[in-house]
Amino acid sequence: MPVSMPETDPRRWKALLFICIAQLMVVLDGTIVNIALPSAQVDLGFSDGNRQWVVTAYALAFGGLLLFGGRIADLWGRKRAFTIGVIGFALASALGGVATTTGMLLGARALQGAFGALLAPAALSLITVMFTESKERAKAFGIYGAIAGGGAALGLILGGVLTEYLNWRWTLLVNIFFAIAAAAGAFLVIREPEGDRQRTGRLDIPGVVLASTGLVALVYGFTRAETAGWTSGSTIAVFAAAAALLTAFVVVEKRVKAPLLPLRVVLDRNRGGAYLSLGTAVIGMFGLFLFLTFYLQIVRGYSPVVTGLAFLPMVAGMMIGSTQIATRLATRVAPRYSMAGGFLLAAGGLLILAQITTDSPYAAVVMPGMFIMGLGLGTAFMPAMNLATLGVRDADAGVASAMVNTSQQIGGAIGTALLNTLATSATATYAASHMSTPPTPDGAKLVQLQAMVHGYSVAIYWAAGILALASVIAFVFINHRQPKDEHRPTGTTPPVIPAQIPETTKTPR
Repeated sequence: MPVSMPETDPRRWKALLFICIAQLMVVLDGTIVNIALPSAQVDLGFSDGNRQWVVTAYALAFGGLLLFGGRIADLWGRKRAFTIGVIGFALASALGGVATTTGMLLGARALQGAFGALLAPAALSLITVMFTESKERAKAFGIYGAIAGGGAALGLILGGVLTEYLNWRWTLLVNIFFAIAAAAGAFLVIREPEGDRQRTGRLDIPGVVLASTGLVALVYGFTRAETAGWTSGSTIAVFAAAAALLTAFVVVEKRVKAPLLPLRVVLDRNRGGAYLSLGTAVIGMFGLFLFLTFYLQIVRGYSPVVTGLAFLPMVAGMMIGSTQIATRLATRVAPRYSMAGGFLLAAGGLLILAQITTDSPYAAVVMPGMFIMGLGLGTAFMPAMNLATLGVRDADAGVASAMVNTSQQIGGAIGTALLNTLATSATATYAASHMSTPPTPDGAKLVQLQAMVHGYSVAIYWAAGILALASVIAFVFINHRQPKDEHRPTGTTPPVIPAQIPETTKTPR
């Protein structure tokens, strides 16, 4: 008896617009607050030690609760989880925007992270189940990938504009406008397809506890390493706790009937390679944001607004790479080649950026390096996001999407801590060997700037090597064949699938 394919939602492209608005809100928040931190510190009077927690509170809650949020989306429904996440994120942003104490601001940031952990996997899994035709899926993921990749840079631009011309509080309050648009779209346009989503079932509470605490410990470990040092007792203890918790999580997931993270999601060769290469690439990408922001503002003296605008070539490169190059290659070239080539091109862009000096012309070094890096990342991110959820069962779409975001969060934490440590060490070594005795005021200032730029350059060289490693991972782990999407209507008998072809679907930030 012939099986009818599920009806394609005619409003799917309008729905994608609102999903991307919500995703942009979440991605922006990873960087938009950074530029506003000095102003917020003066206004609320928190210490330098507490300043990092404005960023860390968001990252810990977001990274630690992603798997939980992804499974909730699978159980409750992706549209419902998406809507609750959007509204909750807006309320948390409003709370932070009117904060009168440090504790109130930190609490609001943690709430933003928690609701973001519910929103992000739901958004990605909605695209997975709404776009089932390969060419349309490629185009949808190209658009989503451009938003996910370029949103952090756009956050720097918007953060600079709002801080300089309005007030630091608007870097949080602006989320309300994004949320209103996204929530309206969720109610009026987004329709979750009827599929084999797991509508009933017990939540894996031990898995939730172990995964959340383990991921929080892992993210905090890298944050701790940046401030206390990699060999300090507290850093080692946090990493040991993270390893123990995550090992226990894997053991539990093998035994429970309804696991939080079905291991079949990550053990598939293609999906595992996509998660690993994405996380590795983000290490280098976050290092770029960190060092170029400091370079442009401290060394070159750019204002916050001009610094943000200076990142536009990277955003343009990502848009072109994701929506034009990667989308056109998606149905012609196996993801292995576009991912490996894209990451390698991005590494080349970083090698150009590593040539910065205290007086490098922006148009000759920074702009081309940024554009080439963005072009490479855009080309690689789209197929990586698609492959990361390709072949998953509908019931696992949320948690597979959460794994994409988790790999990026962990990669971001590693990148910030590791590359900052390398830069700091290189800066100190350079300053010690080049400082004259006794130093003159002008000479000491010049050497300090040169040492700072030298440290950035060393770290960017390392970031280029990390992106080259991401290219190798993609080439080695991912199959050379064009994977097929076995997405099928609920209730049908699954076709016989050759062993080398993956069995399901989805993507990433």
